[in-house]
Parts: sequence; structure tokens; C-alpha cells
Amino acid sequence: MTAPLKLTDKVRKDLKLLFIAKHALSGGGLHETDGNHSPYHHEMKTILEGLFDKLQVATGYEVLFTDPGVDFVWPMLNRGGFFNSEMLCPLLCERLGVPYLGANPILRGLADDKHLTKLEARTRGVPTCDWAVYRAGAPVELERCPKADRYVIKPNNSSASWGIGDATDWDGVKAAVLRIHAEGHDAIVEPFMNGSDVEVPVITMHGAPFVMPPMLFKQADPAHLRTHAEKRDLVAREEKYTLVPFEAETAWETIRAHTLTLAEIFRPFDFGRFEFRFNEATGEVNLLEVNLQCNLWSQKVYGRSAVLMGWTQEELIETIVAESLTRHGQM
Repeated sequence: MTAPLKLTDKVRKDLKLLFIAKHALSGGGLHETDGNHSPYHHEMKTILEGLFDKLQVATGYEVLFTDPGVDFVWPMLNRGGFFNSEMLCPLLCERLGVPYLGANPILRGLADDKHLTKLEARTRGVPTCDWAVYRAGAPVELERCPKADRYVIKPNNSSASWGIGDATDWDGVKAAVLRIHAEGHDAIVEPFMNGSDVEVPVITMHGAPFVMPPMLFKQADPAHLRTHAEKRDLVAREEKYTLVPFEAETAWETIRAHTLTLAEIFRPFDFGRFEFRFNEATGEVNLLEVNLQCNLWSQKVYGRSAVLMGWTQEELIETIVAESLTRHGQM
């Protein structure tokens, strides 16, 4: 059993850590549009309060427009409401010269751009389905679209399936792409792949990627398209899918190897989730995407995986921040 990392007493007592999350100061109930991000951020703040005597909390980028007078920043503004917002907190920290948890800005951008991530994967022999990216303002051409009976269309930089849709012909694909463009985002088009999503949480321990137990969003219907509202608990899932440990041993050997290959692209990143589509009927595996600085909520992939390791949620968070502080020479 792998032991979690611990903060030193001095760090717990003296380090000034700034935690930035949109709903960090909420009461923890579901938000009308962001759903379970509100209890997630509240849970994170509560845990960090128990770890750091001098914790500071903010809910917006403005706290980094001038020097906040802290030793370290944990930025969790992954969806700031504008294009490429994932890069802004790290950029502001770099401008101020303040160390922060997570990957640097260019790596955040690389992971957030699904097209670029898939290019990296294919270059390294990690399988991923064919795709086309349609940048906002560029032509939407049939010639570049992969051939399929059913398509998935989504913002190229989306998270939690925001803006996702499907179509069965080019007219439907084009309409979905133009809808995404109208909202100021690039679009990516892929063939729909039957199956369930294998979620592989990775943290850094002692300077190297550490793969946690994988989880499976097992779908009752392998043709079901999971929506943003379902992922944020804004609608009843009606048992369309359940989060369970992934137990397909033969496929796991392949997926774990692919995960470690991809992890090398993004090091150092502190934590990130690597997602694959697994067809249980055929055994086929394809990379979906990489999510750095992703959701750590106890009710989602990381929290459930930590339980399989015998860790509490508090031990998971302490391990992640302790490793990052060590990497930055602050512990």
C-alpha cells in the first residue's frame, strides 16, 4: 500500500497559500448553472483550512492582478467564462513570480486543446479516433470531416462535455459546428465510439507520475451520449451510467502504458486525468482527452480512486500539495 505524503509542521504553520476557486466561498449547495462544482470547491476550501493555518481564499482572477503577498497559489479557475481561460491563472502567477500548483501555461493550453493533445498521442503511438478541428473564423469544410455513421461535435476546449452534441449527417455536423463558433469557440468533430469511459487519475509522487486505480463510467447503454447537465448533477441521470472500479485486466495493461506515455508529454503537472473510450464488446481502446488540474471532488474519479488505495480525501489533497511544494523548493 502506497503511503500518502505529509506536510511538515513548519509549512502547515507558516506557509501562506492562496486558494482560488469560483465557488470557494459558497455554502456548498448545488449551483443553478455550475451544479456540483459548488460543493466541490467548498469541500476543497474546508480541507485546505485544516492543512494551512494561513490559508487565503479568493474567487476571481483579480486577486492576482497585483501581488497578493502569498508564498504559493492553488488556482482552480479552470472555467473562467472566456476562451482559453485555463491559462490565465498560471500566466498571472508567472508574471508575479509566485509559485503555483499545476502545469505551466503552455502545457495547460496543450492539454486543453483536444486537437493538439490528439496530435501528441498519435505521434507517440497512442490510439485515438480520427477527427477534424474547425477553428472559429475558418472554413467549415466537408472534405476534412472523418467518415462515420454518427458524429460527436463539441467545443475543442470544453470541459465536462459543455456544448456537446451529436449528428448523423454533414448538415447536422455543420450546424453544430457553426453553433459552437457563434459562441466564440473552436469545434472538434469525431466519430461516435460505442463504449464506456475509462478514467485514469495520475498524481506526482517523489518526482514521478503515479497512476492511481482506474475508474469506469459504466454505461447502461454504450450508445448514450453523456451530457454536461448529467456530469454536473443538474438533471437526474436515471442510472444511465455508474462510476465503478475498472477491472478489465488485459485492457488495463494497455491503458496504463498509454497513460504513462502521455504523462511524459505534460510533466511536471502535479495531477491530471487521462480518459480513454473502451468498447467492452470488442476490447478497442482510444484516447479521448487529457484533463490537467481536473476535478478532485470526493464524489468523482479522484476521490473514489483514493478510497481504493485506502486514502482519505484529506490525504489525497495533502499529498498533491506537499509534492508540488517540494518541487518548488518550499518544503
